[in-house]
This record gives sequence, structure tokens and C-alpha cells, in this order.
Amino acid sequence: MRRNIVHPGADELIYEIRQIVGVGKKLQSLGVDVTWENIGDPVQKGEMIAPWIKSIVSKIVEKDSSWAYTATQGEEHTRKFLATKVNERGGVQITPDDILFFNGLGDAVAKIFGFMRREARILGPSPAYSTYSSAEAAHSGYEHLTYELNPDNSWMPDLEDIENKVKYNDSIAGILLINPDNPTGAVYDKEIISKIVKICEKYDCILICDETYAHVNFSDSGVIHLSEVIGDKVCGIALRSISKELPWPGARCGWIEVFNRENDPIFERYIKTLLDAKMLEVCSTTLPQMAIPEIYSSEKFIPHLTERNRKYKERAKLATEILSKVKGIKVVEPKGGFFLTVTFSENILNEKMFLEIKNSSAKEFIEPLLENSANDRRFVLNLLASTGICVVPLSSFCCKKDGFRVTLLEEDSKKFLWVFETIRDSINLYLGN
Repeated sequence: MRRNIVHPGADELIYEIRQIVGVGKKLQSLGVDVTWENIGDPVQKGEMIAPWIKSIVSKIVEKDSSWAYTATQGEEHTRKFLATKVNERGGVQITPDDILFFNGLGDAVAKIFGFMRREARILGPSPAYSTYSSAEAAHSGYEHLTYELNPDNSWMPDLEDIENKVKYNDSIAGILLINPDNPTGAVYDKEIISKIVKICEKYDCILICDETYAHVNFSDSGVIHLSEVIGDKVCGIALRSISKELPWPGARCGWIEVFNRENDPIFERYIKTLLDAKMLEVCSTTLPQMAIPEIYSSEKFIPHLTERNRKYKERAKLATEILSKVKGIKVVEPKGGFFLTVTFSENILNEKMFLEIKNSSAKEFIEPLLENSANDRRFVLNLLASTGICVVPLSSFCCKKDGFRVTLLEEDSKKFLWVFETIRDSINLYLGN
């Protein structure tokens, strides 16, 4: 072409969580029975939607207004409802105008980074959730900037690492926190979040907190929202969604809550940019927005969350118990979210390791993919071709540690046990234990 039309950050748009599906689908066509443990969709893994939630949504579908456009910022009644919920927590106070709806948090993340000045960087955790790391790297045209989460300290953020990187890199305009974290399942208490708030205050940075799994939380500290901790000085954004807690991932319904926008004219102008960008799309999907107040207000909602958290806590404990006896890996029991992350001991993996792949066609297909692959991806591909279990390599989460992420979503208890026992046995075979 006469002009190069490719964005300088195009090579950073990597989402292994979905990309590995292509490999799995090909193996399926070759006769491998694939068990999908790569993505956090409870519905696809067999969770039944509660009848009372279906009933609420069905009644809203009967309303003609659910078929119409809604306000650009989001359905007005829903924004008032959510703002009230935030204010009832007793932290920073917001208005309905501080809430902006998107077509899922993927849409929100794309706009948060897409309309940020290229020279402004956001420091995020490592392991990093791919949507954030790819969006931040693509927006800047450089490798994503990260701080360390420490598996030897329950995947807690390395606060010294955060402060040093902010202090000595003035391009960093904000810090990203995911709580509960994806992919590690770590949950940060009030003290940890408060210390990160203080770093933001000291260096005049914004704080962005993804709270997608806020109510998929089975930790001792319970749910701690950014609004409860951020105070009145630091500018911040919390990202929320109904995808995981109802669950309704197909609704593509998420929103941001904006804190202390009046404190800084630059931040205020930036938030207005997000609204202006949304205005060009008219609005986000109406139906799921209308359902939120009725679902959240139902007397069945809190018991619904409690039961789901009990279920995930039991699964997290069982999976950790199964894998923790394996030599050469480290497993930290998750405290929230749908995932468990396994790390291999440093330098324990090498390119000579393999699992027996009995399906000759699958073996022939996989072997070329192993060439020049990261060591943890080699294990993941071997696991997929030999057992059909599809997990995601940790190296694809912007992480230098070897490992993988697996879900806790399997509803069939016998199959759940099979998945983790098979992973355990496969690791032992792979490492020669």
C-alpha cells in the first residue's frame, strides 16, 4: 500500500486464552476429546442460570423500552441505583453521572487505553490479564509495564517494586489493580489497597481497579471495593460487570465508577473523552442494564452469591490439595475468581520434556507447534494433545515465570476430580517425578 495502515501496537494484541481454542478445535477434528479449561465462562461449563434471574429478565423483555436505545451513559434508573449502592458503603461518594456503561469490560478497557495519550503509561500486575496487557501495550506501542505479584507471598503485589517503577519512570500515569486477581485468584485486603492508594497520592497517579470478580470472593477479608479505600484525594476508576456474578457473560454489560474526577482538570477531561467516545456509539445494550436493579435488589441475590462462593471455595481447596503434593511446582490456593495458577520451579522445564501422545494425527499436528515455543507453552500443548485438557500458559499473561492457569468451573464433580488428578499425573510424568 502507498501508506502503512498498521497500528504500531498491532503485534501486542495477543489473547492466548482464545487463541489456543484454534489448536483445541483442530485436535478435536483429529479425534481428541477436549476439555475446555481456558476461559472463565461458567455457563459453558454447565452452570445453570437461576430460575429467578431468568424470570426477572423474561419480564423485562416484555417491556418495549428494553428494545430501545437508552442514555449514552447508561440507563438512568440503573445508574442512580448503583451510585446509591456505592455511597452506602461509606467511602467516597459519587453521583449517577460518575457511572458509564459499556458493552462489556472489554469495550471499557479498549476505550480506557484507546483514548489515553500514547505517552501516558499504566503500570499493571504480572501475571497480567491479557485484555489489559495487550490494550496497554498496543496503545503505547511498547511492551506492557508491569509490577510483580509474588507467589511466595500469596500472589500479593510487590509494593516496593510498584513504588520504584512509578518513582523512576515519569511516563507512568496510573496503576492497575485487579481484585480479586485474574489469573492468580489472589484477593487484596484493605491494607494492601490503602498502600497502593498512598503511592498514587504521593506520585500524583490515577488508580484503576478491575472489580469484575468482586462478588466471586471467598476470602477471609471479604469484598473490599476501591470506593471504600480510595479516599478524597486520588483520582480513580473501578470497573464492574455482571458477567461473572450472575453469571451473564453473553450480556456484554459492564460499567465504570469514577472517583474524585473534580480533583484534577486533566482527569476530568479524560473522563469526558470516554463519554464522548461512547456517544459516537449512541449507547450500550439496554436489556441487561435494566435487569441490574431488580436482580441486585432481590432477596435471593445475596444467598445466590453465598452459595456460589461456597462452591468455588471448596473447589479451590480440593484442586490445591491435589496439586500441592507434586514436586517441582508451586500452587497458591485461590481466594476469589474462577481460576487457579500453577508455577513451575525455576529452570525445571526444558525442550526435551514430553508427554506420550497416543493419537498419531494429534502428535503430528502438535510437534511443529512445539518448536520455538516457551517452555510452559510446550507443557500446555503436550497436555492438550495427550489428555485433551486445555489450559493457558502463564507466559501468555505477560509473565516471566513458567506455569499455567486452569479454571475451577467444571460443574460435574467427577469430571472436576478427573481434570485435576490428570493434570497432577501429567506434571509428574512430564517432570519425571
